[in-house]
Amino acid sequence: MVRAAELKRSPLIIQVFPWAITASDGLLVRAAADAASRASVPISVHLDHAQDEKLIQLAADTLPFDSIMVDMSHYEKAENLSKTAMLVEYCHARGIATEAEPGRIEGGEDGIADTADLESMLTTPEEVAEFIDTGVDFLAPAIGNVHGEYGSRGPQLDFKRLKSIRDSAQMRNVRVVLHGTNGFKTDLIRQCVAAGVSKINVNKLILEDFQTHLELNASKLSLTQLLEAGMAEVQRATEEQMDICLSSGKA
Repeated sequence: MVRAAELKRSPLIIQVFPWAITASDGLLVRAAADAASRASVPISVHLDHAQDEKLIQLAADTLPFDSIMVDMSHYEKAENLSKTAMLVEYCHARGIATEAEPGRIEGGEDGIADTADLESMLTTPEEVAEFIDTGVDFLAPAIGNVHGEYGSRGPQLDFKRLKSIRDSAQMRNVRVVLHGTNGFKTDLIRQCVAAGVSKINVNKLILEDFQTHLELNASKLSLTQLLEAGMAEVQRATEEQMDICLSSGKA
């Protein structure tokens, strides 16, 4: 990914899940931070969907994260807000930026076919104001995007809602984040960028290519060859996403 960013002259955020802390005692995080520090373009390291308070505090205290997603969306609204505010303050005191989402929409096996099905779960102007008041630097709203798979109609985004959220966030210097981009075509991603989204999470679209490579070639190549070719696949897919997101040439 770092090679892709340097080749495309694109900023990059390397995102890791909490597993990267618990499975390797932070070794993967330190490796990512080292690679980021030596890159010729701006690269930061972000902890995504951190839902455990103690783990967030451990990460802020002991690991080289530039930002942490304080994901308390599994709590009821009032507790989500209070815990988010407390952890945002904790991270900011250590020079770490923060991200939060007012609520989480899961896409099931059959996905969600229509934005109308989601109306009660979409982010409201009131929620935007409440979460901005917690002090977060990045806000990941629900505008019809889902974590998981979409239905047969594909993503159905509410751009009027996105514009309202962007306008409110912009007044407080808060950036808007887009989660759940599986199944997004190039035009839709670029429409989101034009509407004010600053950070686009891409996960499955990169990892699927890597996994497919492993499945097809694990029995044919040596381990070194397998990993080197896999890294080339990740670089190719990352470069493609940088072009799609229009971040190429911005660093």
